[in-house]
Amino acid sequence: MKLGTERDVLLLDGDCGLCHRLAIFIDKRKHSDADIAFRPIESEEGQDLISSFSEKQQRADTVYIIRNGKTYIRSGAGIRVLLYMKWYWRMWYPLVWLVPLPIRDIVYMIIAKNRHRIFERPNVCSFRID
Repeated sequence: MKLGTERDVLLLDGDCGLCHRLAIFIDKRKHSDADIAFRPIESEEGQDLISSFSEKQQRADTVYIIRNGKTYIRSGAGIRVLLYMKWYWRMWYPLVWLVPLPIRDIVYMIIAKNRHRIFERPNVCSFRID
């Protein structure tokens, strides 16, 4: 299956402890028919996908999710991750949209800027790549 078009993919920073924890958290809680792949942004597949994005998205320095062929970044990507999870996580999806985009993205950027200081970098990439 081709990532990004036939299969949804979440691109995360492979050197980030928070991103590793997030990938493991999602993988353990995704619903049984969720078809999403996890890839490090730095990987060859990740870079190939990012090179197909708009120039603005390529410069975003963020988490990316490609869902049904459409690319989402920052808090929009984070929120859409809920759609792959079990019902008790998915129920939060409509509620988090009530927070205005500028506020969501500011919170996202504060966390992203400080993630390496807060979360220890992993020794190896532990994403489950399937």
